Amino acid sequence: MSKASEEAQKQLDRIVALGYPDVADMSAAAFRSLARPLIRALEDCGDEAGLGTQILLVPTRELVTPESLIARTSINRMAGFTTMPPRDIASFLPQDGFEPPEGPFYLVIEPHTGTCYINREPDVARKLIDSDERLPLTLEEGLAIATQHPEWLLEKNGFNLLGSRSADGRVPSIWMSQNAPRLGAVWPNSRHTWLGNAYCMARRGVSLFR
Repeated sequence: MSKASEEAQKQLDRIVALGYPDVADMSAAAFRSLARPLIRALEDCGDEAGLGTQILLVPTRELVTPESLIARTSINRMAGFTTMPPRDIASFLPQDGFEPPEGPFYLVIEPHTGTCYINREPDVARKLIDSDERLPLTLEEGLAIATQHPEWLLEKNGFNLLGSRSADGRVPSIWMSQNAPRLGAVWPNSRHTWLGNAYCMARRGVSLFR
């Protein structure tokens, strides 16, 4: 196994333990089988692909809808939460150019919480991310960070997810509130001292490893 395949398998084990198969309305075995082609592709590539462990395994919203996922995150046994209704959360869709690769799982390469873009208005940060040849994260990808690396919210910073936006222009955000991860939203012209603007270097679906 490669380092990347081992990391993807570890992340798969975590979301299975957190009940993602229930969200997808399928057995754990069936859920795992959907990730198998991607993990097998990582095994076949080996470590020479250079991916290492700086990856995120992300299920698409066709597999697991994002509305209930923040509640499956936690820090120090404090469960994540949101005050937004499910319909509101579902309205945050990937923007043009940031749609996920073919599902049901894909990888985010080198995810960051965007500390270098902290306290920047989302619209300004988006231009900076573009000029730096990086990709803003989507709602689903931010939830994957909060699920796989909740400690980043403590050790680094909360973050906006500029790859997704609602029809009224808001962008989703995840930060620490009441000692727990919180999913909320901000307006594109607002800035917050505790929010970076999360990004990655690439997205890869299984077909890109063939």
